[in-house]
Amino acid sequence: MRVTLADDRQFPAALAAALAVPFDYEGGDGVDFEPFEEFLSAEDTTEWFQAWTGNDELDGAEFRVFGQDGAGGYAAFWLIRPSRPLTDQPVVFLGSEGETGVVARDLGDFLWLLADGFGPWEAATSYEPDWIAHPNRDLTAVAERFAPGPRRSAAAVVELATREFPEFDDTIMKLCR
Repeated sequence: MRVTLADDRQFPAALAAALAVPFDYEGGDGVDFEPFEEFLSAEDTTEWFQAWTGNDELDGAEFRVFGQDGAGGYAAFWLIRPSRPLTDQPVVFLGSEGETGVVARDLGDFLWLLADGFGPWEAATSYEPDWIAHPNRDLTAVAERFAPGPRRSAAAVVELATREFPEFDDTIMKLCR
Protein backbone atom coordinates (compact mmCIF):
# COMPACT_ATOMS: atom_id res chain seq x y z
CA MET A 1 0.00 0.00 0.00
CA ARG A 2 1.45 3.36 -0.97
CA VAL A 3 0.92 6.34 1.31
CA THR A 4 0.74 9.59 -0.57
CA LEU A 5 2.07 12.64 1.22
CA ALA A 6 2.73 16.00 -0.30
CA ASP A 7 6.18 15.88 -1.85
CA ASP A 8 7.54 18.33 0.70
CA ARG A 9 11.32 18.00 0.90
CA GLN A 10 11.83 20.21 3.96
CA PHE A 11 12.58 18.64 7.31
CA PRO A 12 10.04 18.79 10.13
CA ALA A 13 11.33 21.17 12.85
CA ALA A 14 12.19 18.33 15.23
CA LEU A 15 14.27 16.49 12.64
CA ALA A 16 16.01 19.70 11.57
CA ALA A 17 16.90 20.44 15.21
CA ALA A 18 18.33 16.94 15.74
CA LEU A 19 20.29 16.91 12.50
CA ALA A 20 21.79 20.33 13.29
CA VAL A 21 23.68 18.69 16.18
CA PRO A 22 27.07 17.45 14.96
CA PHE A 23 27.59 13.68 14.80
CA ASP A 24 31.15 12.68 15.65
CA TYR A 25 32.39 9.42 14.16
CA GLU A 26 35.40 9.55 16.50
CA GLY A 27 37.48 7.23 14.31
CA GLY A 28 34.92 4.44 14.54
CA ASP A 29 33.99 4.88 18.20
CA GLY A 30 31.21 7.39 17.56
CA VAL A 31 28.06 7.53 15.46
CA ASP A 32 28.46 6.78 11.75
CA PHE A 33 25.82 9.19 10.45
CA GLU A 34 25.99 12.05 7.99
CA PRO A 35 22.71 13.98 7.88
CA PHE A 36 21.59 15.75 4.72
CA GLU A 37 20.45 19.37 4.68
CA GLU A 38 17.14 18.36 3.12
CA PHE A 39 15.42 15.20 1.94
CA LEU A 40 16.77 13.67 -1.23
CA SER A 41 14.85 14.84 -4.27
CA ALA A 42 12.27 12.51 -5.78
CA GLU A 43 14.62 11.93 -8.72
CA ASP A 44 17.60 11.06 -6.51
CA THR A 45 15.43 8.81 -4.35
CA THR A 46 14.24 6.94 -7.44
CA GLU A 47 17.79 6.54 -8.72
CA TRP A 48 19.01 5.26 -5.34
CA PHE A 49 16.11 2.86 -4.76
CA GLN A 50 16.34 1.38 -8.24
CA ALA A 51 20.08 0.83 -7.79
CA TRP A 52 19.63 -0.58 -4.27
CA THR A 53 16.95 -3.06 -5.33
CA GLY A 54 18.15 -3.71 -8.88
CA ASN A 55 14.56 -3.05 -9.90
CA ASP A 56 14.04 -0.19 -12.36
CA GLU A 57 10.26 -0.48 -12.10
CA LEU A 58 10.31 1.16 -8.65
CA ASP A 59 10.40 4.84 -7.81
CA GLY A 60 11.09 4.85 -4.04
CA ALA A 61 8.22 7.28 -3.45
CA GLU A 62 7.50 5.57 -0.13
CA PHE A 63 10.78 6.90 1.31
CA ARG A 64 12.02 10.30 2.45
CA VAL A 65 15.79 9.93 2.75
CA PHE A 66 17.47 12.29 5.22
CA GLY A 67 20.97 10.96 5.88
CA GLN A 68 23.57 8.28 5.29
CA ASP A 69 26.34 6.37 6.97
CA GLY A 70 29.94 6.54 5.76
CA ALA A 71 29.49 3.55 3.46
CA GLY A 72 26.43 5.03 1.73
CA GLY A 73 23.58 3.32 3.56
CA TYR A 74 20.53 5.57 3.85
CA ALA A 75 18.25 6.55 6.72
CA ALA A 76 14.70 7.42 5.69
CA PHE A 77 11.12 7.74 6.74
CA TRP A 78 9.11 4.82 5.35
CA LEU A 79 5.70 6.15 4.32
CA ILE A 80 3.62 3.14 5.30
CA ARG A 81 0.92 4.58 7.58
CA PRO A 82 -1.98 5.91 5.51
CA SER A 83 -3.36 9.32 6.43
CA ARG A 84 -0.62 9.95 9.01
CA PRO A 85 1.86 12.83 8.91
CA LEU A 86 5.51 12.29 8.12
CA THR A 87 6.46 12.57 11.79
CA ASP A 88 4.29 9.51 12.55
CA GLN A 89 5.99 7.31 9.94
CA PRO A 90 8.67 4.77 10.91
CA VAL A 91 12.37 5.47 10.38
CA VAL A 92 14.30 2.79 8.48
CA PHE A 93 17.84 2.05 7.42
CA LEU A 94 18.88 0.47 4.12
CA GLY A 95 22.60 -0.25 4.17
CA SER A 96 25.11 -0.29 1.37
CA GLU A 97 25.69 -4.02 1.92
CA GLY A 98 22.00 -4.96 1.92
CA GLU A 99 21.30 -4.39 5.61
CA THR A 100 17.76 -3.37 6.45
CA GLY A 101 16.03 -2.40 9.64
CA VAL A 102 13.21 -0.39 11.10
CA VAL A 103 15.04 1.64 13.73
CA ALA A 104 12.18 3.72 15.18
CA ARG A 105 8.38 3.70 15.03
CA ASP A 106 8.22 7.46 14.46
CA LEU A 107 10.22 10.67 14.69
CA GLY A 108 9.75 10.98 18.46
CA ASP A 109 11.27 7.55 19.05
CA PHE A 110 14.05 8.34 16.56
CA LEU A 111 14.95 11.40 18.61
CA TRP A 112 15.34 9.19 21.71
CA LEU A 113 17.46 6.74 19.70
CA LEU A 114 19.82 9.57 18.74
CA ALA A 115 19.85 10.92 22.29
CA ASP A 116 20.93 7.51 23.58
CA GLY A 117 24.01 7.68 21.34
CA PHE A 118 22.90 5.59 18.36
CA GLY A 119 22.63 6.44 14.70
CA PRO A 120 20.52 4.53 12.17
CA TRP A 121 23.39 2.20 11.19
CA GLU A 122 24.20 1.34 14.80
CA ALA A 123 20.53 0.65 15.53
CA ALA A 124 20.05 -1.58 12.47
CA THR A 125 23.23 -3.65 12.73
CA SER A 126 25.27 -5.47 15.32
CA TYR A 127 28.51 -5.81 13.38
CA GLU A 128 30.63 -4.05 16.00
CA PRO A 129 30.12 -6.03 19.22
CA ASP A 130 32.65 -3.90 21.14
CA TRP A 131 31.06 -0.59 20.11
CA ILE A 132 29.71 1.42 23.04
CA ALA A 133 27.06 4.12 22.68
CA HIS A 134 27.70 7.50 24.25
CA PRO A 135 24.47 9.37 25.07
CA ASN A 136 24.43 12.90 23.71
CA ARG A 137 23.34 15.80 25.92
CA ASP A 138 22.47 18.07 23.01
CA LEU A 139 20.35 15.40 21.32
CA THR A 140 18.69 14.60 24.65
CA ALA A 141 17.65 18.26 24.86
CA VAL A 142 16.17 18.03 21.34
CA ALA A 143 14.26 14.86 22.27
CA GLU A 144 12.99 16.40 25.50
CA ARG A 145 11.75 19.40 23.53
CA PHE A 146 10.15 17.61 20.58
CA ALA A 147 9.41 13.95 21.35
CA PRO A 148 5.79 13.57 22.45
CA GLY A 149 6.32 10.26 24.24
CA PRO A 150 8.33 9.28 27.28
CA ARG A 151 12.07 8.81 27.19
CA ARG A 152 13.09 5.45 25.75
CA SER A 153 16.41 3.68 25.56
CA ALA A 154 17.77 2.86 22.10
CA ALA A 155 17.17 -0.83 22.80
CA ALA A 156 13.51 -0.16 23.62
CA VAL A 157 13.09 2.04 20.53
CA VAL A 158 14.48 -0.64 18.21
CA GLU A 159 12.54 -3.44 19.91
CA LEU A 160 9.23 -1.59 19.60
CA ALA A 161 9.93 -0.73 15.95
CA THR A 162 10.95 -4.28 15.08
CA ARG A 163 7.91 -5.69 16.82
CA GLU A 164 5.53 -3.32 15.01
CA PHE A 165 7.11 -3.79 11.57
CA PRO A 166 8.51 -7.33 11.49
CA GLU A 167 7.83 -7.60 7.76
CA PHE A 168 10.08 -4.72 6.66
CA ASP A 169 13.02 -6.84 5.52
CA ASP A 170 10.79 -9.31 3.68
CA THR A 171 8.86 -6.46 2.06
CA ILE A 172 12.06 -4.85 0.78
CA MET A 173 13.67 -8.13 -0.32
CA LYS A 174 10.58 -9.02 -2.41
CA LEU A 175 11.21 -5.83 -4.40
CA CYS A 176 14.79 -6.78 -5.22
CA ARG A 177 15.79 -8.33 -8.54
